[in-house]
Amino acid sequence: MTAKKILVLSLVHDKDRSIKENMERHLTFDLRSRGYETISSFHEFGPKAFEGLEEGAALERLRNRDIDLVLTVVLLDKERERYYYHGYFYYSPFFYYYNNFWGYHMMMNSRVYQPGYYVNDTRYFWESNLYELKTGQLLYSIQTQSFDPSSTESMAHEYGEKISQAIVNSGAIRLEH
Repeated sequence: MTAKKILVLSLVHDKDRSIKENMERHLTFDLRSRGYETISSFHEFGPKAFEGLEEGAALERLRNRDIDLVLTVVLLDKERERYYYHGYFYYSPFFYYYNNFWGYHMMMNSRVYQPGYYVNDTRYFWESNLYELKTGQLLYSIQTQSFDPSSTESMAHEYGEKISQAIVNSGAIRLEH
C-alpha cells in the first residue's frame, strides 16, 4: 500500500494518559523521520476524539482530513511483579559446598542471614495494527511487550522506533513517489 497520510491512534486508559501522548508523539515522529506523512490522533482530535461517534461519523471525520491509514497502538495489559533477591548468594561448583559440612554451612549461612531486598517491575503488553481506511483491511499486526522501562518517555521512544521500523521493513506500506 502506498501511504499518503497515516493517523496514529493510541488506545490507552485515561489514567495512563501520558503513555498515550508519548506513544503517539514518538510513533508519529519515527514514521515522519522515515518519510511518511503522519498525524497524532491526540493532537489532531483530542483525547476523546471518537467517543460517542458511530462508525460512519468517525470514518467521515478521518476522510475529511485525507487520512489513508490508521495505526492503532493498544495497551493490552500492564502487570506489576515483585521479586525478592537474596542479599548474598554465591554460586560455586556443586562439589565445593555439598561434599563437606563446613563448605555447605558457610554457603547456606550467608544465604540465610544476609538480608535481601524486593524489586518491583512492570511489564506492558502492546498490540499495534495498521489499517487501510478505504477498505478497512488490516495490513499489519504485531504484539510486543516492554519490560520495566525507566520511564514512559523512554518506553514510547523505544516502541516507536521498533514498530515504525517493523512496519516499513514488512513492506505493508511504501512511500508515495
